[in-house]
Amino acid sequence: MDSELATDSPDFHRFSARPRARASARTLRDFGLQKRCLRRKVCARIRGRVMNQIIDRIEKEQQKSEVTPFSVGDSVRVHTRVVEGDKERIQIFTGIVIGRKGRGLNETFTVRRISYGEGVERVFPLHSPRVAKVEVEQQGRTRRAKLNYLRTRKGKEATAVRE
Repeated sequence: MDSELATDSPDFHRFSARPRARASARTLRDFGLQKRCLRRKVCARIRGRVMNQIIDRIEKEQQKSEVTPFSVGDSVRVHTRVVEGDKERIQIFTGIVIGRKGRGLNETFTVRRISYGEGVERVFPLHSPRVAKVEVEQQGRTRRAKLNYLRTRKGKEATAVRE
């Protein structure tokens, strides 16, 4: 799976090309694929594997290699790059991670904080180039994967994670 794509395998070319009379009949008998619908399924699966391998390679290139390990309940400082006109600056969003979602390149995390008495939540893609870095200020101890109950709390108890 490293450097060899599924199109390089001999099975791909057996089923992707239009079958010839003698050679294809022998090949199909070997694999037990006399029915046309079964041949189509095999071709679709092989093509699907090729596409999955290509997508996986592209995603690997875009993933960050060094991601700070953090979990739900941690107090974090997220450094985001903000572009205003031709200038770029770093803006820090500090809060509690109330959830993580997705996997691979599509992984996101939600950070919540109380700003001027209002709860503010932001969702950050973990592997985004806009996220410069994530610093863990304080680790939290939770027994849940999502901390949605913090949304109903007021004042100081909205920032306390320990259950």
